[in-house]
Amino acid sequence: MIERTRTVNVVATGIMIAGILFILAPIVIAFLTATLSYEEFVSGGGIRLRVSDHFWENFAHVLFETRLPAQLWNSVVISLLVAFIKCAFAFTATFALVFYKSRLNTVIFAITIVTVMLPLELIVITTYQVVANVLMPINWLLGWTGLDALIERLTGSRPYLEYSLLDSYIGVAAPIATSSTSVFIYRQFFMSLPKDLPRAATMDGAGPIRFMIDILLPLSWTPLVATFMFWFIGGWTAYLWPLIAASTPDAQPAVVGLARLANTDPDRIPDVPMLMAGALFVSFIPVLLIGLMQRQIVRGLNLSEK
Repeated sequence: MIERTRTVNVVATGIMIAGILFILAPIVIAFLTATLSYEEFVSGGGIRLRVSDHFWENFAHVLFETRLPAQLWNSVVISLLVAFIKCAFAFTATFALVFYKSRLNTVIFAITIVTVMLPLELIVITTYQVVANVLMPINWLLGWTGLDALIERLTGSRPYLEYSLLDSYIGVAAPIATSSTSVFIYRQFFMSLPKDLPRAATMDGAGPIRFMIDILLPLSWTPLVATFMFWFIGGWTAYLWPLIAASTPDAQPAVVGLARLANTDPDRIPDVPMLMAGALFVSFIPVLLIGLMQRQIVRGLNLSEK
């Protein structure tokens, strides 16, 4: 029996076209606004859906008269650090949870997943205190053991160790990377592998580290690439923590720098066409990566495909 699927195809095509238009509409509006001059934008009463000839003028202003090009490099470094830290720690942690049998594995995995429910925005004050002085635990340990009082008695001064990671790449990237979502993804993939694979590797003389690097890592390349891209975009679009942790323009990523461009004289309308040109400039790299790597992302998140 041949089913009539024409109606279903028409409806599905209509939904797909509507979704594409919904996604592309903000980009089109941003581009059209970026082609306007400031005078045209003000005299027209705001955004107008027409093409003007000032796009390259606004784009040149972004390139040569703002800090966005240098801040774009900050975004690249921070996003790469976020993605690498997340994937590296999640991969090694999941390897231990899946291939090292223990009664506590289920409990550890549950606690790890629970941390997803605690976003960085809720602990931003505590995180700031830790990043502002990463040696704080040592000071606490000295006080708890009474060694600080002993050292003060011997030297005449109480020790206080201090080292700040604020306004640094690792200080901005590390707190963003504290998420265990990838652990769940990798665990599902590892559990879909043949259960005799570690035993076969052991029979061939491969130890745990060699099994992880030479066998498990190549098999996990597709989900690793997918999650790496996912977390790269997440690090690129992060705003609240980089705004707090990077106080100087030279250390801020492009998203924060773009928001700072809007802070002008309160009696003057912001230069929205220039801001839209900056937004297109900042979003170029993530959009390009998604376009080039979309097949790998889809394959990596589809755990049923090997």
